[in-house]
Amino acid sequence: MRRRSFFLAALALPALRLPAHAAQGPEIRVLKSPSCGCCTAWANHLSAAGFSVDLRDVPDEQLWTMKDRLGIRDETASCHTAMIEGYVIEGHVPAEDITRLINERPDALGLAVPGMPIGSPGMEMGDSTEPFTTLLLLADGETRAFARHG
Repeated sequence: MRRRSFFLAALALPALRLPAHAAQGPEIRVLKSPSCGCCTAWANHLSAAGFSVDLRDVPDEQLWTMKDRLGIRDETASCHTAMIEGYVIEGHVPAEDITRLINERPDALGLAVPGMPIGSPGMEMGDSTEPFTTLLLLADGETRAFARHG
């Protein structure tokens, strides 16, 4: 019920819809701080991969309250939170990992890329990259590796 309340509250926020470059894929709602540019770059990555992106600016305090309600712990948190088909997506998760998640439909809260790894989608800085792992967030608060990158 807590996740449902969050989704309903997120519907009331003002939106900026990004154009999809490929066929309209599933809709993903992205909640971010108004001052965060890397979040917009990540949303553009999703749009280029064919997702229908609904990008919403949320006051920082409200964003962190929502993360807490959704079960995002400090150690798995990043700068933005998204929702797609009943799953939470936290941070700079690659589009291919999200596609795999919604195709496989594991029993989980969603996916997270903690922090802001250089070279992850939206955090590109020239040729600099650091390896990162996309985590599967389980309902009991545990995590396990879902995909490794870099």
